[in-house]
Amino acid sequence: MKNQEKTWFITGTSQGIGLILVKQLLEQGYNVAATARNTEALKKVVGVSSAQFLPLQVDLVDESSVKEAVKKTLAQFGTIDYLVNNAGYGLIGGIEESSDAEVRANFDVNVFGLLNVTRAILPHMRAAQFGHVINISSVFGLLAGAGWGIYCSTKFAVEAISEALVQEVKPFGIKVTLIEPGYVRTNFLNSTSLISSAAPIDAYTGIRESVRSHQEDLPGKQPGDPEKVAALIIDVSKLAEPPLHLLTGSDAYQFANYKIDSLKNEIEATKELTFSTDFQN
Repeated sequence: MKNQEKTWFITGTSQGIGLILVKQLLEQGYNVAATARNTEALKKVVGVSSAQFLPLQVDLVDESSVKEAVKKTLAQFGTIDYLVNNAGYGLIGGIEESSDAEVRANFDVNVFGLLNVTRAILPHMRAAQFGHVINISSVFGLLAGAGWGIYCSTKFAVEAISEALVQEVKPFGIKVTLIEPGYVRTNFLNSTSLISSAAPIDAYTGIRESVRSHQEDLPGKQPGDPEKVAALIIDVSKLAEPPLHLLTGSDAYQFANYKIDSLKNEIEATKELTFSTDFQN
């Protein structure tokens, strides 16, 4: 199958990795359906007018809006071969500081939006007996830190969904990959992609410093190259047996191994207590 016969459906494409991925795919001749909250702005930043590019204004939290976007994509291209669930944003703030509305809004986009899109596209992939669902998670879907509990919990959910999904859809020839970036040099840390809890508590001095450093010190110094991350996603889509988990960035590798080591050490240290709860035969 030639590139122009393959179709990608990508969410969250107005900036960052999503936007770069759209541009790279179009340059390589793929069909691309790209969702954003503002299609006119998306058209401008993509800078391409082509029958192979379908910008879609979609409310990911609204199932009817998602289904309409999928319908338009199939009407124009006839197929959806690759789904990239990229849309999402960060919420930084302590557990006590994060309001019910802030938490629900973060889950609405990062988790429920992802589920809405996945449910809408899977029937077509099952019918085709082919497809690849690529979920943009984070290394912070594997571990969490102070001030990031809510955001990390949305990515933990994406990890669990993906680990179950890969088993469920394997009989239909559908593949699933989790992309788990570390810090990537995009505008994720600016105000449009990273929101701070509206009611900070001064007593949490460590969180206040984390907020400050993420807003002032880290931007522009992230080790991850977004162009390379996007290119890697395309490369992975071509593999006969793509990985379920794929870390991107040396920092992600270090974070993940820290979690693996600490978890293993704790499990072994409490092994006697763990075994003590079994029935004694």
